[in-house]
Amino acid sequence: MRLLAKIVIIAVLVGGFSFFGLFKAWDYLVGPKISIESPKDGETVSSSYIEIRGKAKNVSLLSLDGRQIFAGQDGLFKESLLLAKGYNIIELSAKDKFNREIKIRREVVLK
Repeated sequence: MRLLAKIVIIAVLVGGFSFFGLFKAWDYLVGPKISIESPKDGETVSSSYIEIRGKAKNVSLLSLDGRQIFAGQDGLFKESLLLAKGYNIIELSAKDKFNREIKIRREVVLK
């Protein structure tokens, strides 16, 4: 009976540590994430000067239309962009330290 109790305790501890390690490493396992708060996809704007706002997670390199931008320690970023008249495509890309990449495109129309 004592042997069974020891095996159960060891199994619970190993399982708990494994679960905790996976929980802590999950963000690094799934790769970079980007969410763009503004502008919305397909939005029509009247000002040629807009602000791109959003949040990046697990990112080592963040770029807007091929130009590197920076996020704060909380992952929030804010960058200004000058639009051309008519249809514009904005591309935000992010890479993590394992070189995994994600891209998000927003289509914006300037009246």
